[in-house]
Amino acid sequence: MILEIDLQLFADSEKTEKPTSRKRRQAREEGQILQSKEINTVVILFSCFLGLKIFGAYMNAQLKLFMIDIFNEINNPEVFINPNNLMTNFLKITTFFAIVSLPILGIAFISALIVNYFQVGFLFTTKTLKIKLSRLNPVEGFKKMFSKRALIELVKSILKVVLVGYFAITYVNSQMTRVIKYSNLEIVDSFTNFTSLIYGIILRILGVLLGLSFLDYFFQWREHEKNLMMSKQEVKEEYKQTEGDPFIKGKIKEKQRRLALSRMMQDIPKADVIITNPTHYAVAIKYEKDKFEAPYIVGKGVDLIAQNIKKVGEEYEIPIVENKPLARALYDTIEIGHMITEELYEAVAEVLAYVYSLKDEF
Repeated sequence: MILEIDLQLFADSEKTEKPTSRKRRQAREEGQILQSKEINTVVILFSCFLGLKIFGAYMNAQLKLFMIDIFNEINNPEVFINPNNLMTNFLKITTFFAIVSLPILGIAFISALIVNYFQVGFLFTTKTLKIKLSRLNPVEGFKKMFSKRALIELVKSILKVVLVGYFAITYVNSQMTRVIKYSNLEIVDSFTNFTSLIYGIILRILGVLLGLSFLDYFFQWREHEKNLMMSKQEVKEEYKQTEGDPFIKGKIKEKQRRLALSRMMQDIPKADVIITNPTHYAVAIKYEKDKFEAPYIVGKGVDLIAQNIKKVGEEYEIPIVENKPLARALYDTIEIGHMITEELYEAVAEVLAYVYSLKDEF
């Protein structure tokens, strides 16, 4: 018996259930999100590469003009290196490089925002900034260093270096004949051709990194889903927290039923007639022509409740009329406090007319 209980507890503690929407929402709020840093890196690098292709000519022209200006000032070293002008010249050079590189920096910033938004969406949380003492535990640190995840990250890094090196070297070897010819060209032409060669290498490196980033995203997705898996006991506890304990809910509903029954029994003495079938069903009806267009149900019940309704009716001398089909139809189709429907109005009217005639006789 003890073994069976232990096995049941072990089965309940195993994380075999898919995460609920509440679990996913809580993980997101705590900063536990699905994200591939490899995709971020590739998109930012590719955006910067395109930025260089677009703004390269502008940056090159500005750099030429700036270098000409600097060299003209260097021709007068007493003025350029003067201690009074050092700070001015430093700010001038720094400002120039900041302005020239601004398009590339802006593209990198915008692309980082876009790729993060597509992976994560809009998320602002400070929970990831909280200090966790468990992170300072050296034992946990060693476990992470030699964990399965660390091994996979090492394999990914080695694979990245090998593939990038292979495609870069293969491309350079295929262009070696052209590279040798570049040495016989003018400096400007040689520089242009070397730039074209570098662009080709960068494109191939980015292609390799893009393929690896897709593999990394798939790996991160699997790890993310694995970390969010829940045990059967966790699902039960979450259900209790969100929906309430079934035992407590049952008690609340039972109390509500008792209160509703008590209120109904208090209204029975107001009824004009009680229609029965005659043992299982009882329906109490009231007609107030000044307030309602049709008679309405004061109370109804089956079996024991029906017997109690009839007892109250006898106590308060309310007429009890036996009509099996009408009692069953009223009980099944009309709720307490609702008026009689058109389909049953005529039958109920006949019963009320009979009851009122009895009262007139007395």
